[in-house]
Amino acid sequence: MSRPTTDDLTGDRAIAQLARKHWLVKSPSKASAAVPELWEAVEAEQPFALLLLEQLQALERYLWPAYSEESSNQHVFLIALLVNVKRQENLPVWSLFAERPDDFSRLFRRILHLSIDQSLSTKLRTHLLVFLVGAFQSLDSGVVRKECAPLVSIGIWHNLHNEKVREERLVKSLQLQKAWRAAGKKYDSADAAGQARLRFERSWLYTLLLDFLDRLYDVDATADRKQDSRLYCERFLELLCDLQSQLPTRRYVNTLLQDMNLLSAIKLSLLFQDGDDSALLRDMHQLLQHYAYFPLDDQSGKELNRHEYDEAHNASIARLQNVALKIHPEKLKILVLANYGSLSQRDELLGHVKALNDVELVELCDQLGLRTAYPEKSQVVLDRPFFEEVLASTIEQKPLYSEMVQSTTVLPTEHSLYEQSIIRADEYNGAHPLAIPKLNLQYLTLGDFLWRSFTLYRNEAFYEIRKHLEDTIKRLQPRIGGSITRFDGFSRMAIPIGKPAIIQTQPPRVGEDVPTEVQVEVSLDVSRLQPGLRREWESMRPDDVVYLLAVQPVETEKRLTNGHAFRSLAEKAGLKALRCAEVISVLDEKGRMLRRDQDTHDHGDGSGRAKQRHLLLRLDAAAYKQDKERADAGKGDTYDNINLIVRRRARENNFKPVLESIKQLTLAQDMPVPAWLREVFLGYGDPSSASCKRLPNRLKSVDYHDTFLDWQHLIESLPGKTVEPDPAVDAIFPPPYVLGAVTSEPAPAPRPSKKRRRDQPDGPESAPMPETLRVTTYKPPNNGPYPTDAPKINAVRFTPSQIEAISSGMQPGLTVIVGPPGTGKTDVATQIISNIYHNFPQQRTLLVAHSNQALNQLFQKIVALDIDERHLLRLGHGEEEMTTETSFSKAGRVESFVERGGQYLAEVQRLAASIGAPGAHGSSCETAEYFDQVYVQPGWKRFWDGVEAGQGDVVAAFPFQAFFADAPQPLFLPQASREEHIEVARGCERHVRKIFDELADIRPFEILRHQRDKSNYLLVKEARIIAMTSTHAAMRRQEIANLGFRYDNVIMEEAAQVTEAESFIPFVLQDPTRNGAEKADLQRIVLVGDHLQNSPVVQNAAFRSYANLEQSLFQRLIRLGVPHILLDAQGRSRPSIAELYKWRYPQLTNLPFTSSAPEFVRANAGLRYEYQFIDVSDYKGKGETEPTPHFVQNLGEAEYAVALYQYMCLLGYPAEKISILCTYAGQRALIRDVLTHRCKGNRLFGMPGWVGTVDKYQGEQNDHVILSLVRTKTPGYLRDVRRLTVALSRARLGLYVLGRREVFESSLELREAFGVLFERAQGGKLGLVTGEMWPAGRGVGDEVEGTEMEGVEHLGQYVHQMAEAKVKASREGGGVLPPAAAPGMFGAEEEEEEDVEGGDEEGVDEEAGDVVV
Repeated sequence: MSRPTTDDLTGDRAIAQLARKHWLVKSPSKASAAVPELWEAVEAEQPFALLLLEQLQALERYLWPAYSEESSNQHVFLIALLVNVKRQENLPVWSLFAERPDDFSRLFRRILHLSIDQSLSTKLRTHLLVFLVGAFQSLDSGVVRKECAPLVSIGIWHNLHNEKVREERLVKSLQLQKAWRAAGKKYDSADAAGQARLRFERSWLYTLLLDFLDRLYDVDATADRKQDSRLYCERFLELLCDLQSQLPTRRYVNTLLQDMNLLSAIKLSLLFQDGDDSALLRDMHQLLQHYAYFPLDDQSGKELNRHEYDEAHNASIARLQNVALKIHPEKLKILVLANYGSLSQRDELLGHVKALNDVELVELCDQLGLRTAYPEKSQVVLDRPFFEEVLASTIEQKPLYSEMVQSTTVLPTEHSLYEQSIIRADEYNGAHPLAIPKLNLQYLTLGDFLWRSFTLYRNEAFYEIRKHLEDTIKRLQPRIGGSITRFDGFSRMAIPIGKPAIIQTQPPRVGEDVPTEVQVEVSLDVSRLQPGLRREWESMRPDDVVYLLAVQPVETEKRLTNGHAFRSLAEKAGLKALRCAEVISVLDEKGRMLRRDQDTHDHGDGSGRAKQRHLLLRLDAAAYKQDKERADAGKGDTYDNINLIVRRRARENNFKPVLESIKQLTLAQDMPVPAWLREVFLGYGDPSSASCKRLPNRLKSVDYHDTFLDWQHLIESLPGKTVEPDPAVDAIFPPPYVLGAVTSEPAPAPRPSKKRRRDQPDGPESAPMPETLRVTTYKPPNNGPYPTDAPKINAVRFTPSQIEAISSGMQPGLTVIVGPPGTGKTDVATQIISNIYHNFPQQRTLLVAHSNQALNQLFQKIVALDIDERHLLRLGHGEEEMTTETSFSKAGRVESFVERGGQYLAEVQRLAASIGAPGAHGSSCETAEYFDQVYVQPGWKRFWDGVEAGQGDVVAAFPFQAFFADAPQPLFLPQASREEHIEVARGCERHVRKIFDELADIRPFEILRHQRDKSNYLLVKEARIIAMTSTHAAMRRQEIANLGFRYDNVIMEEAAQVTEAESFIPFVLQDPTRNGAEKADLQRIVLVGDHLQNSPVVQNAAFRSYANLEQSLFQRLIRLGVPHILLDAQGRSRPSIAELYKWRYPQLTNLPFTSSAPEFVRANAGLRYEYQFIDVSDYKGKGETEPTPHFVQNLGEAEYAVALYQYMCLLGYPAEKISILCTYAGQRALIRDVLTHRCKGNRLFGMPGWVGTVDKYQGEQNDHVILSLVRTKTPGYLRDVRRLTVALSRARLGLYVLGRREVFESSLELREAFGVLFERAQGGKLGLVTGEMWPAGRGVGDEVEGTEMEGVEHLGQYVHQMAEAKVKASREGGGVLPPAAAPGMFGAEEEEEEDVEGGDEEGVDEEAGDVVV
């Protein structure tokens, strides 16, 4: 589908002319005169016209402002259509209607009436259904919720087929009876118009259902009419699935659908059975069936376990037998006597009722409470097959969703890789729904959430694998030569192989039919590989997944069958078979385990290179079993055709352990989710119920340790609260401070209003905060006389909002912290961790982040606080990137323990020598413990007994003077008082006590022999702050839980960038059966992030936008109205640069030092402005290009960015203080090429601190940023303002944006940011200031004459002249050019991630599948 370009927006198209005439003017028209012309244009060019109208802001500036009760139906249709377009484009829409709720209510009511208007075309009604689907997915919006809730209320039960059935439902719940009576009273008390409205609300869904069934059974439909009806029915099933998948909308709807026998009626309809054209309809039916039969109590929301589910099913069979005994005891005698198991089988059940004639069968259904009649005009065929299907579907045993998950494989084959659900997602353009679950505001149960996550994550993983394999096959250029497949191309991710050798097959376990393990060996010819590439293959780790392919070129079958044979999609791609395997080990040519220095040993003289490597693999056992059965049946051996092995990068290839973790949780009977979190996580109840203000175990007083710097800081940090100092202290006292609420009872939950939830405003009611706080203090203990004994103190002067976040994070419950760019999210998280560490010494904290980069930044700040290093542990491979001297990995921690043990044992020996104790007391931790008990503790006891008795001088009696002789002297100050001497002695005792305490902790490492046991002990027993990425937690969940790992707190950084499944898994890393439920319950969860910046990266556009897989738990909690704390003061950027993104955060302020610190006050040398938009025209006649699919580049902007970077370097700017960012990975590659050509190795320039994409740079910052927007036709994915926010908020002192002005000024979403940019330098030409060197002497606000660059050629020529002049001046003056700058981050992570084969895999353009980051 083509998209509007700048020419379409500004050209002579009829819609563009109407826009300029009616609403793109200073005074937009309030009349709807242009609506008929717009409608004609939309009918002629849909969907292009709708996209054009959306970008021309027709909805915001014309259609909605001009809407009134007198507006035409065409006006209503246009509004509904544009709302659909905005939702499809992932743009905000419902907030537009919030200011006119009454008008929106009238608009919504008209759409409801039009949706059941039989006189309208099916296509129009389908569009209205899409609008309603969007509405029911947006119940977080108050105006939408108010309109949707009555349509699915208990009033729809008036449409149940008789009162007896309704009474049977109502009698089960007192709450239902109250709701039914309340609905009746509301109807009776309403006036005539109100009653008519209520009757419409009751009948709306029922009317749609009857119309839906008529379309399914329409025998007279033409081909076009059938196609329209099919699309309508698909959309209607999408609506029903959405209603069934959320408890508030399901509660009464599910009963109505069951009463209508909907699933049976769909299954027997003509449209359902209409060949391949109805495949999607059948899949949608299956999805609806999943939700309809989900094991759930619709009223309470409680998930039924297997026993409860079977009991309910058995009760339905018992009822059938009782009815059969009552009405047909002879004909159904065998049925009455049959066991439940046999009647659960469809064939058995239908065999029993064959004895009944048609009338008797209908009577049986009627007695069972099933609907047996429909309105007269209904086209549903009520024949015997229909009633048999209704009876069977009611009584038969349905498989549980957990059983379906258990039977689903997590390793792909050529069949699962090309499943219809994944292939349809490839082709998704919004015209049809998809038969996949959606992630939305609410979930039915935790099991439902995990089932949806498993399904979508698996589909996304298989999509990425398929794209990788297809791309690899394409690069290899397979062809048939001499009856075998030959490869003319090359890919670093693949090597041709021979048939894998089956080494060993272990028999199945008891109760299983799949082999326990199948081992195969594959030989790799590595003789022609470059050393670096060969090492990549040799460095594969155990459990890495590799792909064994049978590749057969497409043209082969054409030659053999004359081109008429049917080929599957896999075969069309050249993929005949796919089997997955996991690496067990990498072997050398002689079958030995490969060592890291293998090449040095084998070819020490450098005379040769390795020719062959062997991979020992663990084959997919389930696929092998099927292959073996096929081979035994004489259908050929799949492994004879295997001719290629493919690998993927480790960071992209972790799908299997993640899927297995989700699968195991889905099958688990009990998950250790704290009770206080469960309802909030599912999206029900009071959104604030999990906050500390609502929990009964709220702490009465909290020690803030070093959070406050002084008394003034304390007062400033608690605005609006009364601070009462400790009455026992006369004067103002220094920190540390202990704060306690005078009114310490938890705030009561607000009484529920009689008004329904839909009539209440968005968000929870704010709980009253304690107004009075009592402050006490204490004297921090003296930890010893050495400088290393002094604690590390926090130096950050936290703002009031940061203090509020820290206070909430220390309390039990859920804390959500929203941190805009530069507001100190990491500092806040660090302080929360430190305070929990000191307040709760027995508790353990799990620290999680999305990326290794963010986790390492957080960990490095933790190390700088007063936290003992022996209590820190970093899991995962990202620890290698940390810049701290100490290693915090498992191996590093064990090594550190052993090393520190040696140091402490030396101290013990020195202590023994100082007191004259004979023996080798420092030989081991055991001997040190004996020495402590026999010598040290008695010595201290004698000393303290004497001090308490007041006998003699403290200094003279001190028994360890000789040991502390190396401490700063004098140990005891002569002029100090006796109390001060006692305190010094206590500090010395604490120092000695710490030695023996740490040796006691180290002793298990002496006893344990195996490194793995030591590492596991460290994780389970010793570490108190454990850090890992969300992906590592998902991959190692079962392994960690099996160790008995226990923790009390979870703190998650970058929470808005973590998918919901990966956010959930860190909450359930402990196994309650091992620790006990009371011990496994989490105390607090702290989520830190920013939902207004980047979301989780999802490659497939359909899974991202339709299924909402990019939704994070953080974002969903914000949508639900969970209380959150907004950090409101930024200290990263100049105030003027912060204005570019402040419109996204209205409450954001600037810290004072951003207006006073020298670096912020000083202007950028040689540049007229501290920020500027530079309008880059076509370069050599070209704007944006796409040399390969999804690889967007702009040579003009790349040259401009590099020239500007060179100019800044020539003025003296440090290269590492400059970052070059771009919005597309293709542009990243192009800029790198230009930099490599012009700057790398050049001592005048060197490489910048970072060259990469915006997404990869979230969480980072630099003094100066050059940003390339790339696009010259459409705004592209930057219409997602979350990414724009990231792009504009990375710079501290200077931001220079390269782009095409006419493209970005046409977008309504970008107006706030680009409007400020465009105000400066209206001509869009870069303003330079000559005669300046870095750092500048002028202020940032000083007026100065500038020189404008006409374009990239002008700037390039200017830079060239400057460089020549500098070289010449240096030579003439005898100077030496500076050394080449270090490559910085450009040469590290970014180069490592680059796909040397081309193409991008990091993100996807929202508009057309362009790959971006």
